[in-house]
Amino acid sequence: MSPQYILEISVETVAAALAAERAGANRIELCSNAREGGTTPASALMQATRELVHVPIFAMVRPRPGNFLYSEAEFSAMQRDIDSTQKSQMDGVVLGLLDANRKIDVTRTSQLVAHAAPLPVTFHRAFDECANLSAALEDVIKTGATRLLTSGGKTTAPEALEVLADLVRLAADHIVVMPGSGLHAGNIREAVQQIRASEYHAGLSSVISRPSENLSAYEEEIKKLLTALDGVN
Repeated sequence: MSPQYILEISVETVAAALAAERAGANRIELCSNAREGGTTPASALMQATRELVHVPIFAMVRPRPGNFLYSEAEFSAMQRDIDSTQKSQMDGVVLGLLDANRKIDVTRTSQLVAHAAPLPVTFHRAFDECANLSAALEDVIKTGATRLLTSGGKTTAPEALEVLADLVRLAADHIVVMPGSGLHAGNIREAVQQIRASEYHAGLSSVISRPSENLSAYEEEIKKLLTALDGVN
């Protein structure tokens, strides 16, 4: 496990979370419906994962798949889901809201960040739908979020290495930029060497289609990813 870089692994089940922890992952992102970008996991899943997993767990708070423009009812549901993450002793929250112009909804995101306190908030890949990523980064910083999960506006992070490097540089000490999507043992070294972020996110869906049905292979892929990460100077 590298002391220089933090690796967050996205999972949908307790078994996958345990496999990621055994492999050496530094943090877990827990969600449901990962194939649709992730939604809020059930309280029972959060509680069961918390009982067995010892590394930090950040829970997704997203009421439905689709766009990130939420109604008042959905916004209220997100507040209740944050309450649920706190009761389930999660270590952080992952969320993201856009407005009708596909810009960061600074006002309502700030309200959710405040509602989640003292839990840290990761603003997720809703960010990648914004047209001006530099301006969007400034807006995410304004919300009080602790970190930003992004693929640099592309489908996968390896497609946007230069953009991600720029975002890391622009973020400086204001927020942690965490590249994610499409990262695996075969490309993580090049990504780290170009981006120079301190944290990285992976779900490994590009190499393991159904992690919960292939736990040994899944665990091995995470180990390979960590080994490759450890080898970066």
